Parts: sequence; C-alpha cells; structure tokens
Amino acid sequence: MASTRDDHHHGHAHDDHTHGGGHAHHGRNTSARRLGWALAVLLAFTLLEAFGGWWSNSLALLSDAVHMAADSAALGLALFAQRIATRPANARLSYGWQRSPALAAFVNGLALLALTAWVVVEAALRLFQPEAVQAAWMLGIAIAGGLSNVAVFMVLSGGASLNERGARAHVLGDLLGSGAAVLAAVIILATGWTVADPLLSLFVSAMILRTGWAITRDSAHVLLEGAPAGFNEAAVRDELAQVPDIAGVHHVHAWSLSGEQTLVTLHAQLRMGADADATLRAIHHRLREHLGVAHATVQLECGDCADAPRDDPAHGCIPAPGSANGAAPTHLHGHAH
Repeated sequence: MASTRDDHHHGHAHDDHTHGGGHAHHGRNTSARRLGWALAVLLAFTLLEAFGGWWSNSLALLSDAVHMAADSAALGLALFAQRIATRPANARLSYGWQRSPALAAFVNGLALLALTAWVVVEAALRLFQPEAVQAAWMLGIAIAGGLSNVAVFMVLSGGASLNERGARAHVLGDLLGSGAAVLAAVIILATGWTVADPLLSLFVSAMILRTGWAITRDSAHVLLEGAPAGFNEAAVRDELAQVPDIAGVHHVHAWSLSGEQTLVTLHAQLRMGADADATLRAIHHRLREHLGVAHATVQLECGDCADAPRDDPAHGCIPAPGSANGAAPTHLHGHAH
C-alpha cells in the first residue's frame, strides 16, 4: 500500500532586499510626512469648524466639520496602515496587524453614519422651525475651512501612493462642503433666508452618507473575508489550466487582509507522473505574475480530494488519473508570498 505523505514547499520573494529597498523606504517616510502634515491641518480646522458651527448655530458648518472629521479619520487610518505594516507577525497574530486598518475603517464608517443621521434629523427640524444663524461668523469660518482644504491638497499634490491619492479625493469632497457652507452664509447675509443653512447641510450630509456607507460596506466585506474586488475564480481556473501537469483545480478561495492584497488558497490535482515541484512553481508564477495574487497556499493532490466526504469521493473535485487503483492519495502543500 502506498503511504500518505505531506511535503511543504515554500517560495519567498522580498523586494526590500534589493538595491531599490532604500528608495522605497525613503518614499514611505516622505509619504508619511505629507500625510502627517495634512492630518494636522485637517484636525485643526475640523475643530475650528465644529466650534464655529456651534457658535454661529450653523448646521452647514457642523455638517462640514463632520465631513472633515471623516477625512481626518481616513488620513489617520492611512498613517496607521503605513506605521503598523512594519510590525512583524508573531505566534498570536500570524498575519501581523494587517487587518487592523479594516477594523478601524469599519468603526469609522459606523460613526460617520451615526453623526450624519443626527445632522439630517436636526436639519429636518430646522426646515419646519428655522433658527437664527450668525451668517458673518459662518462665512468667515467656512472660507477658512475651504482655504485649509486647498492647503492640504497642495501638501498631498506631490504624492503618488494609494493612500495619498485617496486622501486627495477626500479633500476635494471637503472643498464642496466648505463651498456649500459659504453659499449658505452668502444667501443668509443677502436675503435673510435662514432655511438655506439646513438645506445645504442636507446636501453635505448626502455626500457624507455616501462616503460613510462605502467605508462601512467595503471594510465589512474585508472583515467577512469576501472575495476582493475584481477577483475572478474562472480566471484562476483558466490560467492554471494552461499548466500541462494539472488535471483540475477546485476549492478556490480568495480574501484580503486589508483590502489591497489578494490572498488565495486552492487545490490542484496532478496528472500521472507529474513533477510536483515544477508544477507548484508554475502555479505560483502564474498566480503572481498573471493574476497579481500576493500570497497563495496551494495543495497539490495526486489522488482523490482529501476534503471529500467518504460517501462522495469527488465532492466537486476532478478525479486524478489512476485514483481508482486503490492507492492512497498524496497531498502536497505549497505557500508563496
């Protein structure tokens, strides 16, 4: 009787060990400094707009302050992701801290939705019972907030990282919020129509709701280990079907730790007489180079699938040639980063 054996094959590639690693490290430090300055400016003017909204009794300013607080949180998460990514994995956290930004983003999204709901309710009440607004104070603070957004955009203009590009998109949304507050203040100063304040706060709230829902939905998808956006299981099967010694691929699962890198596990059945090591290398090469998979765990099977129930040997798996001859199946596992 053939024996069952488990072999483990590991392949690692670390770009930071190349001569370009120093440049990458310098780039990360520069990006972190830009994000840090942008965060400091946004936090300062978030507090200014929050105080100004309370002082002038302006919902438009308060809603814009909520929007800026959301963007400050997004910038903080971007910085957090860069800092914490350098922490090594350990026995308790085998993947390290890579999922922490997704958890923080989920909490941030829920807080955004709750704050926006409060602004919407308050705006609806003011539509029926308008309140006096100190439009002059409101106008000055809204202009200062808009200028701060311009300053943050300029600070981030030299960055090309995903975090900085995302932060710039948030800042452009802040500019719309500040513009809405300026418009509301001008309308009130010119006409005395105080209803403009809650109306334009509802406009800003609509933008925040869209952002808050997107953050909550996307971070929850990551935490629930949903398939990353753009992942196509059929594409994985089609790509690996081009490897000559593979008879079939099944149990394909994909997820992401942070929403940026795709991780995949799969079972691949070998044909009779296949070179397991060469096939494993070919699988990892195709997943990495052709499909952009950052980390893959591959189980090679030379017989029936190990996960199949006894009353259903195939269980969705393609039987490998020669598996019906009574020989015990052989399973090999391979990991690549």
